[in-house]
Amino acid sequence: MSGSTRRIIGIAGAPGAGKTTYAERLVAESGVPAAHLPMDGFHLADVALRRLGLLDRKGAPETFDAWGYAALLGRVRTATETVWAPGFERDLEQPLAGAIAIEPGTELVVTEGNYLLLDRPEWRAVRAELDAVWFLDVPDAVRRARLVARHTAYGKTPEEAEAWVSRVDDANAALVSATRSTADRVLDPDEAEAGKRPGPRFVV
Repeated sequence: MSGSTRRIIGIAGAPGAGKTTYAERLVAESGVPAAHLPMDGFHLADVALRRLGLLDRKGAPETFDAWGYAALLGRVRTATETVWAPGFERDLEQPLAGAIAIEPGTELVVTEGNYLLLDRPEWRAVRAELDAVWFLDVPDAVRRARLVARHTAYGKTPEEAEAWVSRVDDANAALVSATRSTADRVLDPDEAEAGKRPGPRFVV
């Protein structure tokens, strides 16, 4: 809609940085009608990853429908109707269509994901739909411990979790960390953990 005042802010950071927790807190404390729209809903399903030979790289940039994510963000900005977006079911480790409703009265949408600042055409299209991107920066030891705990909670043995973090998550984290300097704001660990953040006026 012409002259829309809806704003979309992105929270970027490496796997295990705490993006989801921070985004949910930002939505809850924003003081305006707000919604959380994670990038994880745009994971390709395992059946597609298997067909593409990418199942063992799940979570890498090429295992997401980034063009679809960018298109949905563009629709979210201007829509006057409810927009239904995909979510991600951790128990199944699969995307779930139509799981998130962005209602017409929503003024602020907080999206979060690893690759919001990645310098590739499809991810540049995502960045173009965001008013600002904040980068959540935590020490490697912290994020790795979180990832191992997450993977074991969802079925991997501790050994399998450590191996996955070393082989897949760490490689993705290196890609993400290289984008830190292009963020509009870098949130340090103390800021993130304490829930300190600029007020909604930074966004609007």
